[in-house]
Amino acid sequence: MLTDLRAATEIIAEDGHSGKILSRYPYFSWIVAGTQQRTKQIAYHIIVSDDRQLAAQGKGNIWDSGKVRGSTSVAVPYKGAALQADKRYFWRVKSYTNKSQISAWSDVKVITTGAQLKDYQASAEKLVKTKELPVTIASLNDTLQLIDFGKDAFSQFTVQLESESGKDTVTINLGEVTDKGRINPKPGGTIRYRSIKVALAKGLHTYKIKIEPDQRNTGPAAIKMPSYIGEVLPFRYAEVEGYKNKLTKDAVYREAVHYPFNDQASHFKCSNDTLNQIWELCKYSIKATSFAGIYVDGDRERIPYEADAVINQLGHYGVDREYAMARVSSEYLLQKPTWPTEWILQALIFTWNDYLYTGDPRSLKENYQLLKNRTLTHLKEKNGLISTTTGKQTTEFLKSINFKDKIRDIVDWPTSETDGFKFGTYNSVVNAYHYEALKLMEHIAEILGEKTDAQYYKDEHIQFKQIFNDTFLDKARGIYKDGDTTEHASLHANMFAMDFGLVPPEYVISVMDFIRSRGMASSVYGSQFLLESLYDGAYADHALALLTATDIRSWYNMIKVGSTISLEAWDNKFKPNQDWNHAWGAAPANIIPRRLMGVEPLKPGFETVAIKPQVASLTFTEAVIPTIRGNIKMSVKNRETYELTVTLPANMDGEVYLPRLSADVVVTCNGKMVRVKEVDGQPFYNAGKIPSGSYTFLMRQK
Repeated sequence: MLTDLRAATEIIAEDGHSGKILSRYPYFSWIVAGTQQRTKQIAYHIIVSDDRQLAAQGKGNIWDSGKVRGSTSVAVPYKGAALQADKRYFWRVKSYTNKSQISAWSDVKVITTGAQLKDYQASAEKLVKTKELPVTIASLNDTLQLIDFGKDAFSQFTVQLESESGKDTVTINLGEVTDKGRINPKPGGTIRYRSIKVALAKGLHTYKIKIEPDQRNTGPAAIKMPSYIGEVLPFRYAEVEGYKNKLTKDAVYREAVHYPFNDQASHFKCSNDTLNQIWELCKYSIKATSFAGIYVDGDRERIPYEADAVINQLGHYGVDREYAMARVSSEYLLQKPTWPTEWILQALIFTWNDYLYTGDPRSLKENYQLLKNRTLTHLKEKNGLISTTTGKQTTEFLKSINFKDKIRDIVDWPTSETDGFKFGTYNSVVNAYHYEALKLMEHIAEILGEKTDAQYYKDEHIQFKQIFNDTFLDKARGIYKDGDTTEHASLHANMFAMDFGLVPPEYVISVMDFIRSRGMASSVYGSQFLLESLYDGAYADHALALLTATDIRSWYNMIKVGSTISLEAWDNKFKPNQDWNHAWGAAPANIIPRRLMGVEPLKPGFETVAIKPQVASLTFTEAVIPTIRGNIKMSVKNRETYELTVTLPANMDGEVYLPRLSADVVVTCNGKMVRVKEVDGQPFYNAGKIPSGSYTFLMRQK
């Protein structure tokens, strides 16, 4: 694959063309073949040609890397002459491994360049349409039929209708919700309903129903649907009203619009059926909400926001081997940020995630100065903390972060979901984000060889951690306050401090107990960081309880109310204007693979991966987790004997952790005894490192 595009390189969109790269010097990545234990790439050979036949013959007239020694198989830079605009190129790779000195060429893959190229510019695939037939068609009376497509989707509707006279008119109703057996015409909030009259011509004809643009979600800040797709509406149900003939399933269909998506790229199943349903809800939500080709906040506005993008990005990584849409969204938001202070700081998080999951540093390098600005060190006061209310938001500062108006602290959204957070001059949540930004900026500077900057940011975050704890940590209670002038302690003040690594070891238990005591006192957005903090503190039982809850503040409630895409809020009660198609409500799409199954990259591009499952009371789990190097397959059987099976793809190493059952256990790996080490301050054993291949760890008490 090209790092510039997704894994499948020749997906054809509605206009007959595939996505185009916009970089003169693209990066290449590929999956190294081989299933034997310890398979490692030892060399590669890439060719690029402007002639398919030459490429098929293994000849690169544009670039021939020759045989290059090394294990690098992700983010390999093209080093030929600059690619030209509006051209097609063909590339192949030959990967040599320690298990086979003879290697075959890969299939020929196509590179199509855009009209205007830069040395580096993010690009993505074009949107596609998937034709979907009804699941059911029900006749409600002689002239009314209800069509159910099974799931909500951003779609266009087509139906075949017949008129003997050519004077008939039918009404097509499209909607997301039913009530008393019919589509609800007044569903409330921004839940969608549309009624369209269609005049029928004489005879049998196929009618593609035109969806008129919505004034709000096609405004200046909204992402517009491309002309080769046309306007879409989210709907699950359709009604054909005023039509006497019986419709058949082959006479009705919708075209669901989405970014190219591999439904088989990921898998999860466990012993808790509620969690299985929630996984499917959230996985599908990532696919369904990709309709704009860039991460947006749902159908009400169709505007990109950083908070949506962070959750969407990690969810996308968790369910598909896809990286380009996340990068395009990230770089869009670097240029067009939104108003919340915390979300300005999230630029460091999603840009770092891009590098960590792909190994491609180009976005870091291209946006280096902007990322430095987005740490918001300009807002630092004499006390070492940052604030948006002390007069430091100058025109120069706002220009440096690509924003015009003043930024404001948000904590969570909607404001009723902040657990009573008391805002002041210096707020703990914003400053926790600032600390995380300083840490990430140190890593970014190191990667890019900016040693002076790296040392500066290291010194800054070390000093800042002490200032933060001196200011916000109430040592008597062992928990964090919302601000420097209030005694109020919210869930958010504590979960962000825990998630970003600010809590001193001696206060972890008191902070975690407080977090647990607050329940789900956050929005669906805040739940991302709440769950991360719980897994950081090894409170997996409580995390599982929240994931599988069935009350009104739960993912299962989204299913109960009838949605098939994650909601913008836990329920209409908490956000009356919410829409029913918000990916920021799909945190389990990333939490399940990253934290419950415990699969996260330790080195960029998944060179080394952590395998650290926290399955709590689940007796069985299995997962397929996509990575840029190929799929990781794993399962856990959590009974009298704890059994972990892991298969790592070639050219990847893993570091395995097991739950600490007691101080006296016996552990074997593929039948051989393994000496495990207790992890300081955590209820885990480190079972050591594993190379690629398949492994079964068995652990039992002596």
